[in-house]
Amino acid sequence: MKPGDSLMKHYLQFKDLRAEEYAYLFERTREIKKRFKNYEKYQPLVDRTLAMIFEKASTRTRVSFEAGMYQMGGSVVHLTTGDTQLGRAEPVEDSARVISRMVDIVMIRTYEQAKLEAFAAHSRVPVINGLTNEYHPCQILADIFTFIEHRGAIHGKTVAWVGDGNNMAHTWLQAAEILGFKVHVSTPGGYEVDAAVAGVTDASCYRVFKDPLEACRGAHLVTTDVWTSMGYEAENDARLKAFADWCVDDRLMGVARGDALFMHCLPAHRGEEVAASVIDGPQSVVWDEAENRMHAQKALMEYLLLGRIG
Repeated sequence: MKPGDSLMKHYLQFKDLRAEEYAYLFERTREIKKRFKNYEKYQPLVDRTLAMIFEKASTRTRVSFEAGMYQMGGSVVHLTTGDTQLGRAEPVEDSARVISRMVDIVMIRTYEQAKLEAFAAHSRVPVINGLTNEYHPCQILADIFTFIEHRGAIHGKTVAWVGDGNNMAHTWLQAAEILGFKVHVSTPGGYEVDAAVAGVTDASCYRVFKDPLEACRGAHLVTTDVWTSMGYEAENDARLKAFADWCVDDRLMGVARGDALFMHCLPAHRGEEVAASVIDGPQSVVWDEAENRMHAQKALMEYLLLGRIG
């Protein structure tokens, strides 16, 4: 590993890595994706095993990690809530001690960040956050790579976040502080971003807008998420009413820059948080964004297991 890189890293939230590490990861993602598109075999993780632990259901997270690990030459163990019962059948700390003796890297998709952190604290191998209620770093890693792929450096740019002040919003704020761009946040009252959870120290990296139209004005990227995230289904009716004016439609995209991109981490509900004309329109890069989860995560696993290549 290069100087400054510790012997073992976890990736539990976006701010776990430095700006120079992200620059490296984005370059590795570009190279790994290029090899994939050219059908070039690249398997640096032969004989390495990834354990995937899901307490929250997933489509993109499972497929991207599982396919990615196989493409890199490794193998995968897939565990669900019924298989593991983290913190119920046995303490999460004990599960970590056992599982991390049998595999080389662990990805966990769960509810509480505290559970993920407890597992990591007792793991002998790197642990990756596949999503928690508080953060979604792998998605933002892929989103920023997608922006770079289409528009170049994100430094100095403006990202408009429209919708719930959720795990995605918190992670965008962390990314803005580390990588030097700005986030315009617009949420309904009562659904604001929690600055303490986001954990940013530089308040100038984001600005809050009551009006989603003003948040999107001049933005280089407009992005959103479902109004009701997994685990909050009981609030669905109240959220549908509260978020009615926070749909990313042609009006909002019309005040962003002419070359602005639209992103959504999926699954999407057309007619709720995004208009069909936007997500299926020419400014949308959601399918590239979804694919890039796999490539960015391959670069991340390579880095956590092998350090810097070359």
